[in-house]
Amino acid sequence: MATQTIQYEYAPGHFRASAPGVYRPEMLEEGEMILNMGPQHPSTHGVLRLEVVTDGEIIRDVVPHIGYLHRCFDKHAESLPFNQIIPFVDRLDYLAAMNCEHAYVMGVERMLGIQNDIPKRTEYIRVLVAELNRIAAHFVGVGTYALDIGAYTPFLWLMRDREHIQRLLEWVTGARMLYNYIWVGGLFYDLPVGFEERCREFVTYLKPKLVEMQQLVIENEIFIKRTANVGVLPLDVAINYGCTGPVLRGSGLRYDLRRVDGYSVYPELDFDVPIGMGQMGTVGDCWDRNNVRVLECYESIKIIEQCLDQLQGNYRRTRDYDPQAVVPKKIRPKAMDFYIRAESAKGELGFFFRTDGKSDVPVRCKARSCCFHNLSVIPEISRGSMLADLVAVIGSVDLVMGEVDR
Repeated sequence: MATQTIQYEYAPGHFRASAPGVYRPEMLEEGEMILNMGPQHPSTHGVLRLEVVTDGEIIRDVVPHIGYLHRCFDKHAESLPFNQIIPFVDRLDYLAAMNCEHAYVMGVERMLGIQNDIPKRTEYIRVLVAELNRIAAHFVGVGTYALDIGAYTPFLWLMRDREHIQRLLEWVTGARMLYNYIWVGGLFYDLPVGFEERCREFVTYLKPKLVEMQQLVIENEIFIKRTANVGVLPLDVAINYGCTGPVLRGSGLRYDLRRVDGYSVYPELDFDVPIGMGQMGTVGDCWDRNNVRVLECYESIKIIEQCLDQLQGNYRRTRDYDPQAVVPKKIRPKAMDFYIRAESAKGELGFFFRTDGKSDVPVRCKARSCCFHNLSVIPEISRGSMLADLVAVIGSVDLVMGEVDR
C-alpha cells in the first residue's frame, strides 16, 4: 500500500496539514523540525503515529497518522450473518468488549422488533457485566496514563485490581478479553452458580481500593502539576469535533447516553454522571478527564450493586429461565437503514446497518468509533504546548486503536 505524504502549508502561529501533497522543507522556519512519535512508541498507545512539527520544545502542529492495524471490521461485517459479527465487535475496543457487544446486539434486536421480549434478568446481567468491564477499561486508562507520565506503582496496583474483574468475566464467559457473551436475543449462558455472591465480595474489596487510587494518583501533587492546565479542551471545541465519553464530560457537559437515551434497564438505576469542574486547573484539562474516569468507577459500583440486588431479589435464578429463549433461529430484519448508539467506556459507540430484507447479512455495516473522534481533537489541544506535555495529552484521551483503524 502506497504511503500517503503530507503537505504543510504555513500559517501564522501554526501549520496546517493537507493531503495529498508533497512536504516541502523550505516551509519550515529556522529552528523548526519534524519529529515522529510512533507507531512503536510506548506512549502512543498502540499503532498510532504522530507527526509533530516543533519549534524547539514548543509544538506547532500534530498530524495523527492511522492505518497501521487494518482491522477491517466494516467489510468483515458485510460478509457475515448478524450473529457471527459479534466476535468481531469484541475486537473494536478490546478493553471494553462487553460494552461493544451490548451496543451492537441492542441494534439488531431493535431492527427485529424483539427488544421488549428480552427477560429482565437478561437485561440486568448485561448491564452488570458491561459495568464490570467499564471499570476494567478505566483501570487500564488511568494506570497506563500514570505510567506514561512517570509513575510505575499505580499501574501495577490497578492491573492487580483489574485482574479480579478479568477473572470474574472469565468465570462467566470462558474468555479473558474477547467474550462473545451477549447474544442477539439473550446471552450465551446464565451466570455461574455463586457468581452474585463472589461479585459482592469483589465490590466490598474494590471500594477502598478506589479511594486508594484517588489518593495515590489523582490527588498526587506531581500528577496534578503534570496534568492541570495541560491539554485544555474547551467545551465548544469538544462538541464540534464530536467528542464523547469522559473526554466530553471532562469539559463540563453532563452528557451520558445511559441517561440521555435510557436504554436497557439504566432508567431504573440510580447513578450520577460526573463532569470536569476545573478543581485543580482549567475545566477540560488532562486532570479533569482522568478524574472523571475515576469518579465513573464509583458510579459503576453503584450500578453493579443495584443489579446484584435485582438478580438476587425480583429476578433471581429459576429453573425455567433460559438465557437463549428469545434468540432468533434466523436473523432477517426488514429492509431499512438503522442506527443504534450506546455509552461505551470511551464514549458513544454507534452502529449503522443497511438491510435489504432478503438476507441475514447486512448490506452495509458502519461502526461510529468514539476513539476516532476523540483522537481527531489532539492537534487542537496540543498546539503551543511543550513537547513533554504531548504524552500527557495523548494518554488523557485514552485511545484504543482497534476501534480507530477499522
